[in-house]
Amino acid sequence: MNNFHGNIPDFCVERDPKLRILNLNNNDFDGPLPKSLANCLRLEVLNLGNNMINDTFPHWLGDLPWLRVLVLQSNYFHGQIAHSANESYFSTLQILDLSHNKFSGFLPTTYFTNFKGTMYLANVPMVYIGASADQHYYTESLVVTMKGVDIMLEGILMDMSSNRFEGTIPETVGNLISLDVLNFSHNHLTGHIPSSLGNLAALESLDLSCNKLVGEIPSELTDLNFLEVINLSENQLVGLIPQGKQFNTFLNDSYVGNTGWIHHDDNSETKMACWDGSTSREQSSEENQEKSLRKMAFEMSDVCSSMAGWFLSMC
Repeated sequence: MNNFHGNIPDFCVERDPKLRILNLNNNDFDGPLPKSLANCLRLEVLNLGNNMINDTFPHWLGDLPWLRVLVLQSNYFHGQIAHSANESYFSTLQILDLSHNKFSGFLPTTYFTNFKGTMYLANVPMVYIGASADQHYYTESLVVTMKGVDIMLEGILMDMSSNRFEGTIPETVGNLISLDVLNFSHNHLTGHIPSSLGNLAALESLDLSCNKLVGEIPSELTDLNFLEVINLSENQLVGLIPQGKQFNTFLNDSYVGNTGWIHHDDNSETKMACWDGSTSREQSSEENQEKSLRKMAFEMSDVCSSMAGWFLSMC
């Protein structure tokens, strides 16, 4: 961690094929993103997390043909993420972290259909940078603490938590079958949990907590054989808790705070504590859950001095 501040300087003022990793995480940069980043045609990792950047979603980065990691978490990004008609935008992306910002509007449905890098189970759960002797990898790890036990998760990740997204979760999310971590928690999402999430065969962590989701928990989620963590708490879910496979290992904490009765298939009932609105959702998520249950660690593995990139801050 450094303490750089001010606007992010221009990188790749001229089209630069050499810069592959730009990691400015954990600084005090502010202002908007420099549009010159669009000239970094070989950029594969862009980590701008934990700064004070104030801008709208940089859709123009979608033109970068090799971009695999985009981390914008914990800044002041805001506004709606406009739909894109360009099917090649962000087609190589495997790690997207927009958490802890002020994005609003609907989830970017059209982008979900573009993320070809998350649609194939054959993908190795690490983002490889470079080729041959210069090959290295970047991983993002998520540490989740449940009942005092730390669970380390690594791999392909989509995190849009702690924003102001609204509307429904699109069925197309179920096409991102190589996702290891999916987090839409602490938003204002409504509607049902899409049954297509049962297609996410590699999923290890699913967090949809602190929204306004309704209906029953889809039985298709029991097909997620690698699921280690699920959090559906603080919604408006009702009905049966699915049983079998991984669901037999989850405690009631995964469902607490829904507004109705949630039943087990043995006809026993668990009364969920209702959300009474006495504490703001943002305060609850920031102070009572996110700070105690979750931390993000960005790791750069086996990076040698010959790597062409700037490392102004390491996590």
